[in-house]
Amino acid sequence: MGAVTVLLVLSVVLYALFYLVPGDPAQLACGERCNPAQVAQVRGQLGLDEPAYAQYLHFLQGVFAGRDYSTGTSLQHCAAPCLGLSHQNDQQVTALIVAGLPATTSLAIGALVVWLALGVGTGLLSALRRGGVTERVLTVLTLAGTGTPVFILGLLLLMAVCAYLRWLPFPSYVPLSQDPEQWAWNMLLPWLTLGLFESAKYARLTRSATLEVLAEDHIRTFRAYGVSERALVTRHALRGALPPVIALSALDLGQVMGGAMLTEQLFGLPGLGRLLVDSVRSVDLPVVVGVVLVIGTAVVIANAVADVLYALADRRVVLS
Repeated sequence: MGAVTVLLVLSVVLYALFYLVPGDPAQLACGERCNPAQVAQVRGQLGLDEPAYAQYLHFLQGVFAGRDYSTGTSLQHCAAPCLGLSHQNDQQVTALIVAGLPATTSLAIGALVVWLALGVGTGLLSALRRGGVTERVLTVLTLAGTGTPVFILGLLLLMAVCAYLRWLPFPSYVPLSQDPEQWAWNMLLPWLTLGLFESAKYARLTRSATLEVLAEDHIRTFRAYGVSERALVTRHALRGALPPVIALSALDLGQVMGGAMLTEQLFGLPGLGRLLVDSVRSVDLPVVVGVVLVIGTAVVIANAVADVLYALADRRVVLS
């Protein structure tokens, strides 16, 4: 119930903000050459001539029961859960979101694998080599990674890998169902860009959590019995450091589903982030609301999954 309330409040805020944004959606949908009468006709077809609260109630009706839309010459039915029709091309918002989900999901899951492998591995190595040159170098690299904007990192990878070294062609998205091999090769740089950006945070988290566990009494007991430092880190300390990493990963995965707009724009991925940016530019309210609600749903679900995973990883946590 709390998740539904959060999403309803989010949709209300979006509708309120929409009417504060300059620009006439009817004029944008009709075109610059339309006269006032044509703009008024388009405004009526889009339902923009109704009060704001009425438009919002119609939106809720579409989500829970579906609704009919006028296309000027006929009625188009949009089945529940209906998020409306785009003001720009009269396509159903649900269909536009479904079309953008594969690219965004591919980016998010691939980046998750990269940042976990690099972040956790680097954090463990830094904890294992604490006080040495290796730890100092890794600390500098993680700090640099945290402070480098994702689009700068992506541009550097594009120039280095595609322009100078020519190891890969410039990415061009290919659906997984069409050609899995080309899909993987073309997603490699986007995965590395987002994964490297996020991995710095996980390296610092893993290092601090591992060192915290290594300072506990039972670890000192193992060390007194002659257990090697490598075994202490990989077998015992890692187990205690994993719960926060797992919880943060689930949460970040939900946020990346909608927060990878810069990466999608940079590499031309037809995902939800790119769809959201284009919709904001054209003041296409139904698409903006639909995409943000999907993102909000992903974040809410990720929070719930993070709580469950944290409880499974750390038996001391009890879910209420």
